[in-house]
Amino acid sequence: MNVEIWSDVMCPFCYIGKRKFEAALDQFPHKDQINVIWKSFQLNPDMPTDPSRSVLDYLAEVKGIPLAQAEQMHDHVTAMAREVGLEYHFDKAVVANSFDAHRFIQLAKQHGLGDAAEERIFRAYFTEGRNTADHTTLTELGTEIGLDKIEVEKMLQTDAFTEAVEQDIYESRQIGVRGVPFFVINRKYAVSGAQPPETFLGALQTAWAE
Repeated sequence: MNVEIWSDVMCPFCYIGKRKFEAALDQFPHKDQINVIWKSFQLNPDMPTDPSRSVLDYLAEVKGIPLAQAEQMHDHVTAMAREVGLEYHFDKAVVANSFDAHRFIQLAKQHGLGDAAEERIFRAYFTEGRNTADHTTLTELGTEIGLDKIEVEKMLQTDAFTEAVEQDIYESRQIGVRGVPFFVINRKYAVSGAQPPETFLGALQTAWAE
């Protein structure tokens, strides 16, 4: 059974949603027969990469709110992340366009490492404060999860996998995805957002029963 997950690597709820979905999978008796497919999505395709700026500053500017309010919003999300065992450091997070990170994940998918790539990028962005648009960083992360260094470097120097990223984004529009994470089970059942594990488990059981 296929589970497609539209996600953006700079989306804090996507990482939280990944953990909640994994918790549901752990309780699902047919876990070994679930094929998880990560799909690209960009919440902000025009976001410029700017390592000199923090995500907090960027959010305050984009939403037109005081910095203190942006910090408050992020504190709330940080607490949500902590509940599922994740450590978020928004004060360190780098403003980075996610397109190349998505191309990196598409390459990893070709080697059966899509989940490992998604996980590693999330941790680099939210926990380690690394620039996930930087090609040297992406190459390092790639070798960490078992990708060939030369292959990652070559991919980043070209426009490889651009079409795959754009195809995923096009598909998301076709099925009406408004926000991420967005989970589609066997192209029939959809779960939107970082829902509780019971919600995911119920959807998996319903789809399996059919």
